[in-house]
Amino acid sequence: MLDKLDDNEQTESFINKNKRPQRFFERHFKHARAANAEFLKGQDDSSRSFNYTYKPARFEEWWLLESIGDFYEHKLISDVLRRLKGGKEASVYLCRGTESTDALVTAKVYRPRSLRNLKNDGIYRTGRIDLGEDGKKLFKEADVNAIIKRTAYGEELRHASWIAYEFNTLEILHAAGADVPKPYGMEKNAILMEYIGDADLAAPTLNAVTLDRDEARILFDRVICNLDLLLTSNRIHADLSAYNILYWDGDITLIDFPQVVDPEANPSAWVIFLRDVTRVCQYFCSQGVKCDARKLAADLWISHGHKVVQEVHPSHLDAEKKEDRRLWEKQKSVAK
Repeated sequence: MLDKLDDNEQTESFINKNKRPQRFFERHFKHARAANAEFLKGQDDSSRSFNYTYKPARFEEWWLLESIGDFYEHKLISDVLRRLKGGKEASVYLCRGTESTDALVTAKVYRPRSLRNLKNDGIYRTGRIDLGEDGKKLFKEADVNAIIKRTAYGEELRHASWIAYEFNTLEILHAAGADVPKPYGMEKNAILMEYIGDADLAAPTLNAVTLDRDEARILFDRVICNLDLLLTSNRIHADLSAYNILYWDGDITLIDFPQVVDPEANPSAWVIFLRDVTRVCQYFCSQGVKCDARKLAADLWISHGHKVVQEVHPSHLDAEKKEDRRLWEKQKSVAK
């Protein structure tokens, strides 16, 4: 039960939705507390003594400690100060770092798998090699089959692969000079990375910022430079917009990479890349920057040796043919 809940709002929503008797939840929450105690019992002294400043909600504490306890044990963090953001896929926490990291760092903790919707991630996973918790390719046939069959174990592996792709991408892009947070470590349910902001305020996302035209032009060019670096690194962000770009002291930082797409292996890569560029251009056009999203995307795409794949107009499709219906559905899902 605990893996379905992480804060009081979700608790209330879950109870109302399921209409179960109060005794049912009290009994399962009791089991959850017992699981928490058992988890702590299995940790070494350093993990058990991890008393952090942040006061999590009652049902958040167990999975938070389980997710980031190893960062404390490995002396990458010394405290959890506050939660910066709660999202549909992950929550982000401000942590105090150590000599091995920075004074302040960010822990991105993915929600328990049962709270995440991985049903519609197929378009991003197409062409990707599944990765294990160590960030390396899964090679055991049993693991591969478990993912294909969508068993409970297979879903855990998919979850781990999703996180590993984000961490690996951050490592690759940071080494290439892209504007991304510096990655420090990865555990089975969390990523530790550079914090953007100061002690009082985290960097806002670009959609919450109004730029003057000159600054907008400079930052637009910088985002396009990052898109070029992504393609050079054989990556497409696949969910890029002003909501996934941080702004701080005149600089931008791209974030959120678990859904990255391989431009050579994914048949929908061009459409996904065009969507990224279009969303970026929509924001910067609103800030006074003139740009042609399709031309810009095509120029970048072709410059890396890829071919532009044209979408099929619905008038050329036959609704009676299964393959045509599948193509139309695929185009609609990518365009969303």
